Amino acid sequence: MNFLETLQARARQRPRRLAFPEATEPRVLRAAAYLSEQQLAHPVLIGEADKIAAAAQQSGVSWQNLEIVAPRQYPEIHVWAAQHHAEFQHKGLTFEQALAKLHEPVYFAAAYVKAGKAEGSVAGSVYSTSEVLRAALQFLGIAPGISLVSSTFAMVSPQSGKVLTFADCAVVPDPSPQQLAEIAVTAATTHQKLTGEAPAVALLSFSTNGSAQHARVEKVRAATQIAQRLRPDLRIDGELQADAALVPEIAQRKAPAGTIKGEANVLIFPDLDAGNIAYKLVQRLAGYDAIGPILQGLAKPANDLSRGCSVKDIVNVACICSIMAGEMR
Repeated sequence: MNFLETLQARARQRPRRLAFPEATEPRVLRAAAYLSEQQLAHPVLIGEADKIAAAAQQSGVSWQNLEIVAPRQYPEIHVWAAQHHAEFQHKGLTFEQALAKLHEPVYFAAAYVKAGKAEGSVAGSVYSTSEVLRAALQFLGIAPGISLVSSTFAMVSPQSGKVLTFADCAVVPDPSPQQLAEIAVTAATTHQKLTGEAPAVALLSFSTNGSAQHARVEKVRAATQIAQRLRPDLRIDGELQADAALVPEIAQRKAPAGTIKGEANVLIFPDLDAGNIAYKLVQRLAGYDAIGPILQGLAKPANDLSRGCSVKDIVNVACICSIMAGEMR
């Protein structure tokens, strides 16, 4: 089986309850129907039943067997609003504002996951990454031992099926050396959980081992040293140009003493500009499947989508969300 088939097989072993707060979006409805039919997940559509039914009928999607939860009618919404108010009243949040927030499906989905009613959520086909992340941070919070939330993309080669993990492509605009190091070690863990492969982590730059001198190079070099201290058990190298990270022959010339030797499978970009541009170029020009963004560092899974996602993308991210939920248990 290739990587995508393996993802689905792993998700099918124990379908998880996943909340979908963009339940009137046709792509989400089609993905939810497929996930349910193939027993990959138990989708929970968050929204008003009449609006979801109308959208499903207009899209030609069979929705009758899908579970729908309406925030405004949900029995526990006032309890959750009171809890959220108590947590954030020091910032001026009133109970009425907390309740109004929970009427918004993306926030309700996060609260639903926090309460253990679902094991993860998938959104981003309509909501922006910032909206998805804000809801997740306010209701789910950051996992113990983690100081920031970041993201990865699983980039799947159309020829070989090889999986490269790209980070960060969606969340942290200009990470400090400490943040970049944490992104690197967290992405390594994500890669290993999803692929079963030992991670080989390359922190990328326009310089390889001092071939150029610049403050941006120094940042990557410092991040590499921090990451190596954080996880001395991993193969982590930097700063490396992309060709030295990926091509053994070039690595032999440019970085012969390095630990990666052109075999990187986790690529850490120096900032969000580089990461976001890189994944879109590889996706659009080289035909790679770009699965993500996969948010990492949250206390419970809340997976983001690109607003340009396809039904297939939503299915793949949902399978990853299900797998990550199992890993967190």
